[in-house]
Amino acid sequence: MASRRQTRRVFLKSTAAASAVAALPVEQFAHAAGSDVIRIGMVGCGGRCAGAARDAMDADAGTKLVAMCDLFADRIEGKLKSLKEQKPAQVDVPPERCFVGLDGYRKVIECVDVVLIACAAKFHPMYTMAAIQAGKHVFVEKPHAIDPPGVRQVMEAAELAKKKGLSLLSGLQSRFDPGIRETIQRVLDGAIGQIVAIEENFLRGPYGTLYRAPGLTEIQYQYSNQYRFAWLCGDDVTQSLVHNLDRATWAMGEQPPLKCHGLGGRSTCHDKPFVYGDVFDHHTVVYHYANGVRLYALCRTTPNCYNEASSIIMGTKGTAWPLSGRIDGETKWRYSGPAQSPYRLEHEHFFKAIRANQPLNCGDYMARSTMVAVMGQLSCYSGREITWQQAMASNYYLGPRPEDCTWDMEPPVKPDANGIYPPAAVPGVTRTVEEQRAK
Repeated sequence: MASRRQTRRVFLKSTAAASAVAALPVEQFAHAAGSDVIRIGMVGCGGRCAGAARDAMDADAGTKLVAMCDLFADRIEGKLKSLKEQKPAQVDVPPERCFVGLDGYRKVIECVDVVLIACAAKFHPMYTMAAIQAGKHVFVEKPHAIDPPGVRQVMEAAELAKKKGLSLLSGLQSRFDPGIRETIQRVLDGAIGQIVAIEENFLRGPYGTLYRAPGLTEIQYQYSNQYRFAWLCGDDVTQSLVHNLDRATWAMGEQPPLKCHGLGGRSTCHDKPFVYGDVFDHHTVVYHYANGVRLYALCRTTPNCYNEASSIIMGTKGTAWPLSGRIDGETKWRYSGPAQSPYRLEHEHFFKAIRANQPLNCGDYMARSTMVAVMGQLSCYSGREITWQQAMASNYYLGPRPEDCTWDMEPPVKPDANGIYPPAAVPGVTRTVEEQRAK
């Protein structure tokens, strides 16, 4: 019973600050700088960053989009046009605040109070740190990093945000979903007894695939098709399964696994040269916890196969399905609250925190859950068992380093004569952590 009370306290500690801020009406607070307007800027002009900008403007009528950047001018133009049509009174982005290129993030940071970061995940840690160093509040989309050095930089940025009194919001939006929150709270309260196993699935067809646009060089094409190249996205455990792993880590009282073993590779997706890139199309990771629980996590991006997106927490007294707000077993329960968008809710909490000068910092769980995902990816790539300590200490990174990327650099990976890219890693050959030395 003592351990259950402890996990309950962990849950309450992680959510109390957000809940307290959520109770504060936005209209009672002026911006900390003395203005009612909070200037927001987009780093990345894909669908996710545009969605975050819309959610921010919906969440707080006093926000105004004033700057945007991307590697491609047409993406800026397209998203600016769409957002201006939807939010004409809250969009003021003149041409001089539209920045194209790899240094655009710095120019956006200079113009705004809040930076919305949702671009190639490779750059998330560096951009987050730059914005925090500049004294700006930050929303950053998942995954927050794609390798251990990136996770460590996120941890440093989160600590710096705490010292500066800045808000740092994670794109792991499950934490703000009322149905998921109540389900996991009930799990922590013992509604299903002791957890014995967790199953996490994110199985679907290929997504984010683009044919090469005319005139693009190889490196420009790879920048434009980020989800299909591991050096930009981190591959699918880190890129996509991180949502599932965040929910599982939350249910486990924020305790990281001791170790994991994984497998993955490419079995299909060779029929469209220059489209699928070098990422794996299937992964399975088994995580081991100190209390004997095992977490079975699966993701796949193969066409014409069985699909499922689920989180299933199995206990000694029942089973919980957080995504559907359901518990069965000795306790039968269904979430009956209103359906609300967690994407919108997370921004409501975020901007209330900013206006109330009560910083909301998601750094602890966003770094921890990201490392759980990265750890699994390292195991799938190497084919070896990886411990949490090895993952945390690993200097393996998907090169080149973010700060060394340029618009005209040599591509990190190239296709063969048939347009097929070699896989990002070779299990059994690739090494992702320091080898353990015999004592």
